[in-house]
Amino acid sequence: MPKANDGRPAVSVIIPAYRASRDIADALASVFSQTFTDFEVVVVDDGSPDAAELEAAVAPFRDRIRFIVQPNRGAGAARNTAIRASTGRLLAFLDADDRWTADFLARQVALIESDRRLALVYCDARLSGDSPLAGRRFMENAPSDGEVTLISLIQQRCNIVLSTVVARRRAIVAAGLFDETLRRGQDFELWLRLAWRGEIIAYQRDVLAERRVRVEGLSGDAVRTVERALNVLDRFGRERTLDAPARTALRIRMMALVDRLEIEQGKQRFLEGNFAAAQFHLSAARIQTLKVRLALLGIRLSPRLLRGAYVRFRPA
Repeated sequence: MPKANDGRPAVSVIIPAYRASRDIADALASVFSQTFTDFEVVVVDDGSPDAAELEAAVAPFRDRIRFIVQPNRGAGAARNTAIRASTGRLLAFLDADDRWTADFLARQVALIESDRRLALVYCDARLSGDSPLAGRRFMENAPSDGEVTLISLIQQRCNIVLSTVVARRRAIVAAGLFDETLRRGQDFELWLRLAWRGEIIAYQRDVLAERRVRVEGLSGDAVRTVERALNVLDRFGRERTLDAPARTALRIRMMALVDRLEIEQGKQRFLEGNFAAAQFHLSAARIQTLKVRLALLGIRLSPRLLRGAYVRFRPA
């Protein structure tokens, strides 16, 4: 891509930072290792409690980035601050604990510039970190299947990794940036708004990033993930006028997520040894699959034996 005549960079790299002193140097190193070099970097310290350590971590890059400090207002607000301070025609989002491959920007910029109708592009990422999912591709667990539309996003048939997104500034600004009132799921909510506005989103399946996963407990993380999706979809549906197919898709997806939430909460209570609560949540699932029915039977007959087997053999 040729440089703009006005001297603006082609891409603004947007990095929010909160408790990120351990990983942000790796993230920045991956940015400055890009084969595509027409970019600027804006890092926003979102009132991080490890501010001194964070400043030390970014010190080797300080003359090549814009570093902004603000009171803690959440990741969405930090990204909005960075967007407003940036000047690039395109926006590339990177979380401080993630990394890009050296050709990430070259490949993603080429994709979005291949069709001026495209507002946003994303790709696959390799998972790493403290999870049994480490080493797998994001799209193995959260696939993107077919065209990205409002309905496919609602149904979560298409799932976007934030740290793989390159988007046109005009589309993000016109959509109203990230919703700063949401502490979780701001990215999912923004993608829904973009699709609702008719913006075109595309992806490639190549792995061009690394997404680090840090979880304290798999069941607890699953519960938070479902709660986040439910909250975003419920709010989106209440605040937008949707056509009949989108409204139907939203209702069906939310019902499925409510069932999944009961099951995940049941798993969490079961692992804690609270068998009565586990039975309550599993029984509340509207659709009783064979696995759920067998789990309920096992809890009634021999809950401690079942728990021991589950802890030993449960899948990642």
